Amino acid sequence: MTFFKNTLWIKRIAFLVSFVIVSLILWNTYVFFQKFKQEERAKMEVYAAAMEELATNTDLNASTKLPLKVLENTHNIPMILVDEKGGIIDSYHLDSIKVKKPAFLKKELLKMQQENNPVVIKYAGITQYVYYSNSELLNKLTYYPLALVLILVLFLTVIYMVFTSNKIAEQNKLWTGMAKETAHQIGTPLSSLLGWIAILKLEKVDDKYVDEIEKDVHRLNTIADRFSKIGSVPELKPQNIVTISKTAFDYLASRSSKQITFHFATSKDVIKAQCNKELFGWVVENLIKNAIDAMQGKGVITFKISETDKKVKIQIADTGKGIPKSLQKQIFKPGFTTKKRGWGLGLSLSKRIVEDYHKGKIYVKNSEIGKGTTFEIVLDKIT
Repeated sequence: MTFFKNTLWIKRIAFLVSFVIVSLILWNTYVFFQKFKQEERAKMEVYAAAMEELATNTDLNASTKLPLKVLENTHNIPMILVDEKGGIIDSYHLDSIKVKKPAFLKKELLKMQQENNPVVIKYAGITQYVYYSNSELLNKLTYYPLALVLILVLFLTVIYMVFTSNKIAEQNKLWTGMAKETAHQIGTPLSSLLGWIAILKLEKVDDKYVDEIEKDVHRLNTIADRFSKIGSVPELKPQNIVTISKTAFDYLASRSSKQITFHFATSKDVIKAQCNKELFGWVVENLIKNAIDAMQGKGVITFKISETDKKVKIQIADTGKGIPKSLQKQIFKPGFTTKKRGWGLGLSLSKRIVEDYHKGKIYVKNSEIGKGTTFEIVLDKIT
């Protein structure tokens, strides 16, 4: 509980720090932008003063050198000169080809009018206005905060992914340790039960009862073996999929409600694939149990094995309540369940065994509400 509380506080602090950093970046950029804009305005006012000086002093002498120098230093600011009536007189620092089109100049003038107030030039009773747009550097500066925010988001995403992966790794390690410890703990009473079965046989107890008890003990031994394999890379061997599936199918069929009808069909008695016997049997049992739950103890389960040139296909169909299309992908996620009881691990575990360990596929082939669901497993066949 303490770990989760600490995690929550770390997330809150990280969010607060990120918010403060983003706010400071945006505010600092805004202040810098306004200051830069004011400097450009001051430059344009100097430009207007230089224009007035040149208009009143047409002789090219020493007194005109400074205004000319000022005009040369404004080459990075696009501008349009208009008269008192708004007619365009001239343009500067715009595309030399596009300015020949009146529509382009009008469009640029409208844009400049929206960006900045004009600078007034007065000389010899004539009034003119210089409209200008922001320089290229100032325009680029407007995208600077967005770039910084994106970098910050990327940085936080990387931190979050590292943190989450470490957390998942710790949880996986914990669950693996618990699974192996469970397998170890089950081993002790299993040895004892095998001894009691031997005594029952010596006491000449009805073989039918002893055989059933023995089957359940072997079943517990199989479960312990499965748990011991969690967290380890399973060994795959050429196995007869039909035999493995039939064993798991028969065990659950004999111990399920008599109101459920079980059908098992196969195209051949021997169809081989690279497989881990214990883990694949676990998948079959999970899917059959899932089908039993979906039918609420009453209906038909059809188990079918078929083959193509390169693939083995296993289908488990039920006549249960069906799965809505919106949930058909979510059902394989750990912890997802529609049942009141259960951890929601059966299908996610089955998916991991089939796809990660056996390099196969498992999916909902089809499902209709009120009619039932068919799951399909596809494995590579050994030819």
